[in-house]
Amino acid sequence: MAKRKRLTLPLPGQPPAEDAPAPLARAPIAQVAGDAAAAAAFHDVAGELARAREDGRLVVTLPLEAVRLDHLHRDRLTVDEDEMAALMASLLARGQQTPIEVLALPDGGYGLISGWRRCQALRRLAQDDPARFGSVLALVRSPDSAAAAYRAMVEENEIRADLSFFERARVVARAVNDGAFADTREALGTLFAAASYAKRSKIKSFLRVVEALEGTLRHPTRLSEHLGLKLSKALAEDPALPDRIAAALAQVDPEDPAAETAALKRVLSHAKGGAAEKAGVKTGSDTAQLRDLRLAPGLSLRLQGETATLWGTRVSPSLLRRLEAWLRGQPEAR
Repeated sequence: MAKRKRLTLPLPGQPPAEDAPAPLARAPIAQVAGDAAAAAAFHDVAGELARAREDGRLVVTLPLEAVRLDHLHRDRLTVDEDEMAALMASLLARGQQTPIEVLALPDGGYGLISGWRRCQALRRLAQDDPARFGSVLALVRSPDSAAAAYRAMVEENEIRADLSFFERARVVARAVNDGAFADTREALGTLFAAASYAKRSKIKSFLRVVEALEGTLRHPTRLSEHLGLKLSKALAEDPALPDRIAAALAQVDPEDPAAETAALKRVLSHAKGGAAEKAGVKTGSDTAQLRDLRLAPGLSLRLQGETATLWGTRVSPSLLRRLEAWLRGQPEAR
């Protein structure tokens, strides 16, 4: 019986034995086919990644400082510190779970579409730990227009945040001013397309409040729906109302939202269509019964029957003494 020959493999680093079998060579056609398949798979993956990035479906990591938070006029005016503390605690414990939305800017960097509160929370955390919180996860969108960018911002906040009617109306006004929409009707219909007709109607009413009192109200986000609608109606009926509101608010504590609300209610109780109408005094076109005169910036006069009321930021004891002296026909008192 023939003796079988044992084949031994060389140890690592040793040359193969003279009688060792040659290694199996890969067939050329199989190697070509395998390389082609691998190249095709790589091309498919690269193409899908490129399409995902173009469509805004690929999450990327961006330097936080490269994101411009003021690219769009934000619909949120204030930050609830309790909510911000909760968001920061979540980021500390679990990291960023939801990416923000941005668009690439022509001059470099990225403009924020949605995720303003997340960016604010990350910026605060980055002050103590820039290595961990100095970047942000983002989806790079490519909106067709500024209108589409505004709509994306509003839609996210309508789902995630409880915005006031003042904030909603303000972003409508800002989007129109930026040229994203032709007028407020188009802006309302686009930005709040999913809202009910009643809700859009209220936002439209608050537009009058934004146009007349933005910068005057210290706490616009605390303006209730009911009071805001009454204020809007009164502003439409009384052109001098913004001056009287400014004068009234100048006398209250600017840090107290309740004081501002009380001042607004007091002014409204004496506005056209308010207390005067309840008392049976004719208003509107009957100017012989009720007239408002703006004498100078910060100084207005209301004539109602036999009563004259002077008000404004320029009303002072000195002015009243001089007026009394003039009425008495005496030399002006200083």
